[in-house]
Amino acid sequence: MPSGWVLPRLSKVLGLEGDKKSIVKFEFNPKDGIDNPALSLTEDMDGEGVGEPRFYLLSKSNTETFGFCLHEELGCQGHVIRQVELGGLAQRRGLQDGDRLLQVNGHFVDHMDHRRVVQKIKASGNQVLLAVLDGDSYEAAKALGRDLSQMLPADMRPRLCHVMRDKSGFGFGVSGPEGTKGTFQLSVQQDGPAERAGVPPGSWLLELNGASVRSYSHAQLTRKLKQSGSKVTLLVATSAVEEFYRLRGLRVTAALADTSWLPFKVRELHVVKGPAGYGFLLKEDDCSSGTTGQFLWDVDAGLPAEQAGMREGDRLLAVNGESIEGLDHQQTVLRIRAHDDQVTLLVIDPAGDEFYQSIGLSPLLFFEDSDPALGSHTPSLPSLSGSPGLCHIEVGPKRPGFWLVAAANSIGITQSPRQEEQRRLRQAF
Repeated sequence: MPSGWVLPRLSKVLGLEGDKKSIVKFEFNPKDGIDNPALSLTEDMDGEGVGEPRFYLLSKSNTETFGFCLHEELGCQGHVIRQVELGGLAQRRGLQDGDRLLQVNGHFVDHMDHRRVVQKIKASGNQVLLAVLDGDSYEAAKALGRDLSQMLPADMRPRLCHVMRDKSGFGFGVSGPEGTKGTFQLSVQQDGPAERAGVPPGSWLLELNGASVRSYSHAQLTRKLKQSGSKVTLLVATSAVEEFYRLRGLRVTAALADTSWLPFKVRELHVVKGPAGYGFLLKEDDCSSGTTGQFLWDVDAGLPAEQAGMREGDRLLAVNGESIEGLDHQQTVLRIRAHDDQVTLLVIDPAGDEFYQSIGLSPLLFFEDSDPALGSHTPSLPSLSGSPGLCHIEVGPKRPGFWLVAAANSIGITQSPRQEEQRRLRQAF
């Protein structure tokens, strides 16, 4: 995953039930030029006021952010693009205030919980492909009862495949125009390892083990394959998918991929605390990439954590629908303790964790929400961003756990220090 999670800052304002506004802000460091203007897909639909979805590829450095806010607003349907920063990356690409977000990296998101959409954008790192519809067209399509997903291509995603060699090899061959670099088409052996891993026959090879093959000669590619040992990860695209991106001047990357064929899956665990607690230990440790992560250990047999499917060595990715990547140990502990008697965790096993770190992507980018209730958990308090909010605070048996700080006509919330948690990087539940 991207080291240190240098990602857009999340700012939310929560109000009363039915009066909710949720904001994620993507600030920016302006750069000159527009290298990917608005890209449309469909024609005007029967002259009924429904326009065309537009596609934008936003690419930034670690010191930049995307330059827009994503709102969920009372009386306004959809995920709304707001506060497009003047001169920012989003404005230079063509995003407009009031646009509705339909897709993130090929995932249809109009039906998703707002926080899940925010998570997908954050997990995308420094590059994200957005499909949007202007506000008037969105409202018109909704009024007509249109299925917005039908306005988008059925399958525009490349495929990420993990192929394990057997005694006959990887089960695919590579061909390409003689003397041309970076153009490789795959022939796939029937019922071979590649076909079982989901590689479509006749697809085009885009990345090998997380690296683009655009500059490879055939000899270089052959050498790289031999150096891969017993397993290889391929980013491939069918001719139709490759053409879709090529015609729009978009580069296909693994962040856009369909990962349904991968053996590595994020698991969702819903754990209800028993009389003896949850029955696991949270430990901060180094990841294989050198970053720091939160890991689950000492899972007690027969207690709720084991019964929910937790396994020793799992890395914790999210708590109650909120990513903890980039949080320290104490912050993660507070997230878990936010609910007294139950918690929902997203985790990945060591093999999956190693795989995603090897290709530099967060596994949360590819998590598909199978439980609609996941997004209904109360989120932890975020930092404020200039907007008022109504917060419901339940005081615990010892103290409320925060201080009110008033300065310059504003009130901030600061977590009170807990020396025991600051000292310890291991915490039992």
